[in-house]
Amino acid sequence: MITETPRRTRILKAITAVATLFLLAVSLTHVLLVFLHVAPANSVSQRYNKQINAWVYPLFEQNWRLFAPNPESVNYRISARTMRTSADGTQQVSDWFDLSAVDDSAVRHSVFPSHTEQNMLRRAWSSYLELHGGDDQPHSRRAWMMQQYLSNISAQRVAAHRHGSFDDIQLRVTVRPVPASAGGAGVRPAAASAPDNTRYLPWWKVTWKVAPYAG
Repeated sequence: MITETPRRTRILKAITAVATLFLLAVSLTHVLLVFLHVAPANSVSQRYNKQINAWVYPLFEQNWRLFAPNPESVNYRISARTMRTSADGTQQVSDWFDLSAVDDSAVRHSVFPSHTEQNMLRRAWSSYLELHGGDDQPHSRRAWMMQQYLSNISAQRVAAHRHGSFDDIQLRVTVRPVPASAGGAGVRPAAASAPDNTRYLPWWKVTWKVAPYAG
């Protein structure tokens, strides 16, 4: 018993040391890869661009570049509707549900708004738009992954606020230009009065089980 306790203590210390070193290595690697992602293009980031993108997208994507912020010039209003197919083949389509309004209400008047509520859905759509263009067809594995990411986020949020389960989901995205500030220098009047643009995405199969609402 006397020799067993010190041995067990040494083993626990060794495991703790290995776990600490592992977490430290992962943290330093994460910081380095994100820094290379947001920093101006250089020989290192260009050489390891594939590895950097594989780590950053889609969970750690940053919507800015070091020394050159990229503010949004439009507002995206994202709504979703769902469809359920019954055993006899009958399809039931829900009304549109405003996902952006839910995020806005959670952020408004909040002293410490959540990063998820502010940016997750908006950035998922921005990344989808960059990778798909206007045809809604994924032409790369990254584009397909972003489509699944956007679909899953939307399905999860609908399921959290509505009764019942569903099989398919469709998104409607309305683009509204950010209004110009009064007296802003260099602002084009045409941009401020540009009409809203609405885009309907295809119906997507929900790729994970949506549990019935239990509220």
